[in-house]
Amino acid sequence: MTVTIAGNNLTFAQLYEVVFRGATVEIAPEAAERMKASRGVVERVVREGATAYGINTGFGKLASVRISADQVRQLQVNLVRSHSCGVGAPLSEAETRAMILLRANALAKGLSGVRASTVETLCAMLNAGVHPVIPGQGSVGASGDLAPLAHLAQVVIGEGQARYRGELLPGGVAMKLAGITPVALEAKEGLSLLNGTQGMLALISIALYEADVLADTADVAAALSMDALRGTPNAFDARIMEARAYAGAAATARNLVRLNEGSQIRDSHRGAEKDPRVQDPYSVRCTPQVHGAVRDALAQARATALVELNSATDNPLVFVRDAKTGAGDILSGGNFHGQPLAMAADQIAVALATLGGICERRIEQMTNPLTSLLPAFLTPEPGLNSGFMIAQVTAAALTSENRALAAPHSVDSISTSGNQEDYVSMGMSAARRLERMLANLRYIVAIELLCACQGIDLLAPLQTGTLAKKAYDAVRAKAPKVVEDRPLAPDMEAVAALIGQAQIAQLLR
Repeated sequence: MTVTIAGNNLTFAQLYEVVFRGATVEIAPEAAERMKASRGVVERVVREGATAYGINTGFGKLASVRISADQVRQLQVNLVRSHSCGVGAPLSEAETRAMILLRANALAKGLSGVRASTVETLCAMLNAGVHPVIPGQGSVGASGDLAPLAHLAQVVIGEGQARYRGELLPGGVAMKLAGITPVALEAKEGLSLLNGTQGMLALISIALYEADVLADTADVAAALSMDALRGTPNAFDARIMEARAYAGAAATARNLVRLNEGSQIRDSHRGAEKDPRVQDPYSVRCTPQVHGAVRDALAQARATALVELNSATDNPLVFVRDAKTGAGDILSGGNFHGQPLAMAADQIAVALATLGGICERRIEQMTNPLTSLLPAFLTPEPGLNSGFMIAQVTAAALTSENRALAAPHSVDSISTSGNQEDYVSMGMSAARRLERMLANLRYIVAIELLCACQGIDLLAPLQTGTLAKKAYDAVRAKAPKVVEDRPLAPDMEAVAALIGQAQIAQLLR
């Protein structure tokens, strides 16, 4: 598959093809023409000696310092080098690929004044698998993700470090082995490579992909838990969902009903004479409302990220008036500010913490003999065996950790750059914590799946719903029924990996 970028119509599906499946990338002809035109405006400014920020001035607090014409190229190289101040663990290969593609797409919009050949170099790096080493920490998400993007730009100009075919190499060596000529930066190009929100956007885009998988998987886990707890699907009636018409709640309710169709467990206790309970606990009965709120929050965050996917986020921006003469306007603004994405990342974090919270409550319902109507801690011989007692404790620990991680970042700010950048978004840190939260949530949902399958085993020979049984079988292929105590950590790892591969979520797709 080839993804053609033009700065205006990149989709998440295309992004994921490039990031996860190695689709090749090329620039649309019309995008190359737009870049040529905006480049002409920059070259005219340089030629005529007019003052324009970032082209022949210093940066940030040093914007008032004029740079001579014979130093504008060195200015761009110095910018890349000086801003390469990131620290900490490097971004993953997927995150790095997303950053490269997103930066190339933003520049292809034709509002940044860079040469098309510079963007072609970014595409060549993606296609050849040259992945810059980008430390994850060092961005406050204000003038974009300056430090992370500087480390990317270092490899573009043949410096820094990169991974290529499994080796960690100097950036210039990696580019040479891949047959890619490093860019010799011209006026404004260093700034255009650095000034953007593509670090936080890359992390958020990948987090949304994984969060969608977990939302679907959590619906499957909830359906199995409902049967293990001998709950009723009456609360998921479509008429109830229509009375409060949230799209997410309706989607989860449909999933739960569909998953448990044909359940023998449900049929075995239908009717008041068999089961006097009137209502299930909230963690079962309100699953559509809670899971649905998570789905709706993710959809809102995705809408924000989709706007950013095809936005010009550097500064200044170049607007062409006459492509033939190079006439145009170079305007300074604030599109690099990460506040929309920081708030979206916070929204995702709250959604992940919420989903883990209700999953953990269903785990507690199943392991507690006072609420489950099952043997204590889901073991046939409680006392001699502890069963899933500590599995619930692990889920509780991870749930609590995610609640702490969900604290908002977007309301924080700290002044930088001599108080020139006096209100920042903290969008990169807001996005960075999502990976850890997602990992925690995968384990929580894995524990719920294990508990639910064990509960269903204890209700044998009755069977769960037809579709839910497929999920049960997938879990049992990795983790057999617990007859007597054994270490459950390997089971949790195996099922968490199954979740990460979307093997459970695909049952709903």
